[in-house]
Amino acid sequence: MSVWGRLYRAEQQFDFPALWKRALVVSAAIVLVSLGSLVFRGLNLGIEFEGGTSWEVLAPDTTVAQTREALSGTGAAAGKIQTIGIDSIRVRADIDDADSIVAVTTVLAGLAGVNNSDVSVTTVGPSWGDQITSKARNALIWFFVIVAIYIAIRLEWRMSLGALVAVAHDIIISVGLYSLFQFEVTPATVIAFLTIMGYSLYDTIVVYDKVREIGRKLGPTERYTYTEMMNLALNQVLMRSINTSITSVLPVLSMLIVGSLFLGALTLQEFAVALLIGILVGSYSSIFVAAALVALIKEREAKNLALARKVRLRAGEHDGTRMIATENATVGATRTRPTADRVRPANTPPRPRKKKKKR
Repeated sequence: MSVWGRLYRAEQQFDFPALWKRALVVSAAIVLVSLGSLVFRGLNLGIEFEGGTSWEVLAPDTTVAQTREALSGTGAAAGKIQTIGIDSIRVRADIDDADSIVAVTTVLAGLAGVNNSDVSVTTVGPSWGDQITSKARNALIWFFVIVAIYIAIRLEWRMSLGALVAVAHDIIISVGLYSLFQFEVTPATVIAFLTIMGYSLYDTIVVYDKVREIGRKLGPTERYTYTEMMNLALNQVLMRSINTSITSVLPVLSMLIVGSLFLGALTLQEFAVALLIGILVGSYSSIFVAAALVALIKEREAKNLALARKVRLRAGEHDGTRMIATENATVGATRTRPTADRVRPANTPPRPRKKKKKR
């Protein structure tokens, strides 16, 4: 039977603690790359955050170079010009006076061969962009605070810490990928990031609840360390996490492919890309970041240190008994000479034979 077949039947057992060290090294490297990209490249913030004016027009036969050349002298040539989908041009510039906006609109309409009314124009003031940024930041902070309190009350503070580290890990990597590939960050992206955090926490809390359940059942037996119980929990919820991820990715892919590529809904693309990245990273972090961090912290507690010593001692006694039994079996099977307690010294006279009684 294949690995996937055994996994589907919950018969495949993985040694996750053996993979944690490598996974944490990979996570640390990706986080460092993401932070480096945020520092040196920054984010491609949408007009809603930076302010300015954005023009969008349907021009399937127009290139970015042609648009920039046509806009020379209008003040928008130095702005950001990009193609949207396969047939639209978007121009974004820091222009807010009415005459300049009309001039750019006229040039774009003439370039595309349409009327001025067919050019979509959006103007956002810098104060409104600052307000949106502030609200997004406050929503993120309150989210962390409320989640930390809930998990600390519902489970324990160590699990709350592990969950928050995993969520921060997911957000840094997701935002870092946006910075690395210069995807545009819009309000839809911020909403997707908040959704990502909720999804990541769902997987993490499922793992934590399962390890707590296993701890109540197997903890009193003193046969398993906390890390071993965490490994049991991960193997039991692994198929559930995979199924949840697959069912979550499918509609996101439909939004990304059908909605953005075929229907041209740019907002769906901005939302779906962030969700897709977050779901994949969140599924990974629940197993390899949140679980590993909690196991590391819990193994340092006095009661779990004592439990680990008992488990090792019991395992050592078991191995020793098995080794002695194996050695005795081997010796008994191969030995042809008598044992030491039956060997007669050389100077000992032979034992006299007993005389048979005559009848």
